[in-house]
Amino acid sequence: MLQSQPSSKNFDFIVSKDGSTAYTSLQEVLNLIPSGNTRPYKIFIKKGVYREVITIDASKSQITLVGEDENNTILEFDNHAGVKLSNGDTLNTWTCASSFVYGNDFQAQHITFSNPAGFTAGQAVALRVEGNRASFFNCRMTGFQDVLFLSGNGVKQYFKDCYIEGTTDFIFGAATALFENCLIHSKKNSHVTAASTNSIIPFGFVFKNCQLTGDTSLHKVSLGRPWSPTASVTYINCWIGAHIMEEGWNNWKNPANELTARFSEYQSVGPGAQPSKRVSWSKQISEDQISNFSNSKILGVWQPIKQIMK
Repeated sequence: MLQSQPSSKNFDFIVSKDGSTAYTSLQEVLNLIPSGNTRPYKIFIKKGVYREVITIDASKSQITLVGEDENNTILEFDNHAGVKLSNGDTLNTWTCASSFVYGNDFQAQHITFSNPAGFTAGQAVALRVEGNRASFFNCRMTGFQDVLFLSGNGVKQYFKDCYIEGTTDFIFGAATALFENCLIHSKKNSHVTAASTNSIIPFGFVFKNCQLTGDTSLHKVSLGRPWSPTASVTYINCWIGAHIMEEGWNNWKNPANELTARFSEYQSVGPGAQPSKRVSWSKQISEDQISNFSNSKILGVWQPIKQIMK
């Protein structure tokens, strides 16, 4: 436990870039947490840009990261697919993230996860999450292509009051993820989601009460395309901007996907909400069906709650 900090009694570690605490590297602190830990660990991160690759190991669970300010507490690195490492390996979508979360029961609050590799860098993941029951409150995920990779097959993840921006397929993967009150911003005429939901998993990505916006020049963005044939994406009570094309969805140049992809909306509003003009193979959820999309049915017995550090 660190001393000489007003909030030190609430956190196991405090990290700062200005040298005001014992630790200036978040990964250094994460390495101090024992594998197979049986108690939670809470880490406070002071404002600053932490330019390092962050990994929450699968052997470490119950870790909570709390940033001082989500706009100015930034975890970033500019790796991207195609970069060659000193050991001869070449990075790909699975290995190029700025931050990796493999451990279960992870939570982040008031943090930006960023990959600033650039508009033309190709796949450049800001945050890859594979752990189960990961939750994010008041966080930002920023970058370009493939920003938020929810790679765990069927694991549950939750995002509340978050800002997520990118260009192509910037929310993608096989997880079951619920987004509530999030702002989703597109920076290119491309696709918001690329889910790869397994056929036996009932829910993929579900957006509730979210707002979809885009740069003012955009007019041909799709709500999603299927990375796997049985991809599942649902928008519920969302405000859809004019950047979303009226047909709504894309089949990834494969008409066979239209028979299996599970794309749906419920009471979308805004200039990009065009239910009568959506592709015929997507669905509009009825009043009788909407109860099937309750939080408890999506997340099961897990009820993600923002930890309050008193």
